[in-house]
Amino acid sequence: MPVLNRAPRHVLIVALRYLGDVLLTTPLARAVRERYPDCAVDMLVFQGTQGMLENNPDVRHVHTIAERPAKGELPALLNTLRRQYDLALIPQPGDRPHLFGLVAARVRVGLVPPKLGHAWWKRMSLRQPLPTLAHTHRIHENERVAALVDALPARTVVPPTAGLRREDWAVRLDLAFDVARPFAVLHPSPRWRYKQWHDAGWCALTARLHEAGVQVLVSGGPGEAESQYLDRILAPLPADVRAALIRIQGKLSLAEMADLLKHAHLYVGPDTATTHLAAACGTPTLALFGPTDPRQWGPSPASGLDQGWAAIAPTQRRGNVIMLQQPLRACVPCQLEGCERHRGSHSDCMDQMPTQRVVDEAMGLLTTRAGRHKAATANHDAGPREDVLSHCA
Repeated sequence: MPVLNRAPRHVLIVALRYLGDVLLTTPLARAVRERYPDCAVDMLVFQGTQGMLENNPDVRHVHTIAERPAKGELPALLNTLRRQYDLALIPQPGDRPHLFGLVAARVRVGLVPPKLGHAWWKRMSLRQPLPTLAHTHRIHENERVAALVDALPARTVVPPTAGLRREDWAVRLDLAFDVARPFAVLHPSPRWRYKQWHDAGWCALTARLHEAGVQVLVSGGPGEAESQYLDRILAPLPADVRAALIRIQGKLSLAEMADLLKHAHLYVGPDTATTHLAAACGTPTLALFGPTDPRQWGPSPASGLDQGWAAIAPTQRRGNVIMLQQPLRACVPCQLEGCERHRGSHSDCMDQMPTQRVVDEAMGLLTTRAGRHKAATANHDAGPREDVLSHCA
């Protein structure tokens, strides 16, 4: 029996996860719009993640709800959504997404937990339930959902945009920044401690890029904790290097960051939403992965994730993305919250990823885009000067 008897006119996609998850759901909206060009696609996301959908050409409207709703917020949204859609797509197995889908649409399809258990009501509420598959990337899970409504695979992630052009950046940043010169964006700070690379590595990488004549932009969130973390990383650098850095943490929206990344010659970051964004923007991206399983959560390159990521390999490449892992033990990737099993934990596989290995890969990626620029290739075979290394150690 077909899921749809006629083309849907109004579709809701529910993506109640973090920023990176919302970004990785954009191919689903693209797939639906390509199959049913006359339909309107709306999305429901957590407050604070809607920036990943700014000016998305496939999404008409974005509903939001707090991760922990205030009294009355949940009933109000349910009332707003009630039977407003022909179809709800639910590409995640959680309770709340299914509740919203059940209220919002007459026909619902989506993912459910592989075991029946307490999830029986989700299966009963769907026209076509799909049990989740272990170690399947979110892009490919979305493809399974799209196939249920006769949509062809759409693997291209659609980044947000603020409409900023190359010539706008000198005014927007109001800093000594020349977008025409090679520049790298470093994003050291993930959401949780257990995904962090070590301070000495970031310090040495920053120094090496500066020495190569590359403008270094340091990104991060707007919070005081992130600002202090970046202060700590950068403090050991010589004064001349620190003075040349351009710190943009908290100064750009996600859409503005995407517009900037499209011009960057290099991006380096851990498993975080900004790394997914850089990959989707086509930026030469070096992703540093530790406990996270890349089979499920690896960045999707701008050309689409046709070949999935392996669970573990020292170096992997997909399109414009190189991923580094440090296979210290058989537990990597554990898909857990670090070695101590909490978000503030350290992770040996990140703490012991060698500095020189990351620096070498970063410089190699940089030259693929800036190879003709003398400043970017100067002294490529040389390492950071000894005084910088002694400060960063």
